Amino acid sequence: MLVQKKCAFTVHWIVKDGEVEAALDIIARFAPEARTEPGLELLTIQQSADNPQKFMFYEIFSDEAAFAVHQQTAHFKQMILKEALPRLSHRERVAYRLI
Repeated sequence: MLVQKKCAFTVHWIVKDGEVEAALDIIARFAPEARTEPGLELLTIQQSADNPQKFMFYEIFSDEAAFAVHQQTAHFKQMILKEALPRLSHRERVAYRLI
């Protein structure tokens, strides 16, 4: 039997000048929607205390399939891909496997 392992991601955003409030609004709308997904076990989002243009997301999914489903949700496509990405000067996502 194949055991599917949990997976985790960090996502770092740096928003463009003048876009912090828009990013905060997107996050405030996105996070509650994402947290209802069955395969999303944890979502925390932090804003840098030193630079308000920097954000870090930490996400744990039940498995890689749950992460794939997450990326196909309407709220991800609309709020992250369409609304947030154009406001970012940098985005980095790093995948981890929990051990």
